[in-house]
Amino acid sequence: MAEKLIKTAKVTDIPAGQIKVYDIEDISIALCNVNGLFYAVENVCTHDDAPLVEGTLIGKEIECPRHHARFDVTTGAVTRLPAYAPLKTFPVTIKNGEIYVDIAYY
Repeated sequence: MAEKLIKTAKVTDIPAGQIKVYDIEDISIALCNVNGLFYAVENVCTHDDAPLVEGTLIGKEIECPRHHARFDVTTGAVTRLPAYAPLKTFPVTIKNGEIYVDIAYY
């Protein structure tokens, strides 16, 4: 399947250590800025469907606001229970200061 790159934001829209949510074709995606590198994950905790954008970005981990499960935004892997299933991640491309998210494999 070919890429489906969607222009989502400017790199200046999301300061380092911050998360912003964007709806892309009915997918709620949390864009995370980890020290100037951008990662996109589905904005839903796999433990109880909480919106992760309401949580905290701690280094490269996003913490769910409800039960404090954590996920590595670079891989989607669970790093702290009670979550057990990984997050869906999306490839990110930066072109001319714009952030593109690839939703081809959603």
